[in-house]
Amino acid sequence: MSRWLCFLLLVCAQAHAAPSSTRSDEIDRILQERGLLTQLQEVRHDVADRTTTLVSTAMGFLGVPYRRGGSNADTGFDCSGFVRTIFEQAKGLALPRRANEQAAATEVIDKKDLQPGDLVFFNTMRRAFSHVGIYVGDGKFIHAPRSGATVRVEDMSGSYWQRRFNGARRVAAEDDPIEAIANAPAPR
Repeated sequence: MSRWLCFLLLVCAQAHAAPSSTRSDEIDRILQERGLLTQLQEVRHDVADRTTTLVSTAMGFLGVPYRRGGSNADTGFDCSGFVRTIFEQAKGLALPRRANEQAAATEVIDKKDLQPGDLVFFNTMRRAFSHVGIYVGDGKFIHAPRSGATVRVEDMSGSYWQRRFNGARRVAAEDDPIEAIANAPAPR
């Protein structure tokens, strides 16, 4: 698990690196003038912290057995019960119970835009969005795979998962702090 935390810390550190382009400097100047640069930096840290919390919460359930219809660590999880529990514990968000309902209730994103904490969906039962996991970065996801198995991390580049990939989704927080800052009026 420490390897994943190191990876997440590295990703977060790179995300906070100072931009070098003139355009980025101009944007920073405008944000500074509006008093928004500090708020944006705080939001970036908050988003990184929440993502780290979500992924580390999920990693805390490694080895919990699969159980069809399961939604807690004591008796076991199925894939959507696992995802629902993680989002509830880490972010206080109540996702729908079934994988296809979770797909319908979240924002579609491109696979290349995946970030730790996003949802990944697969067709494992000859129907779209029949399996869900949480992307943890580096092409890997954590999930409750099947009967007889336990919660584990898998590589999405494996042929089984590549053939069955249905799409990626992002769970949008009800109060998106980045959007609030972007739409904030200039101070008077």
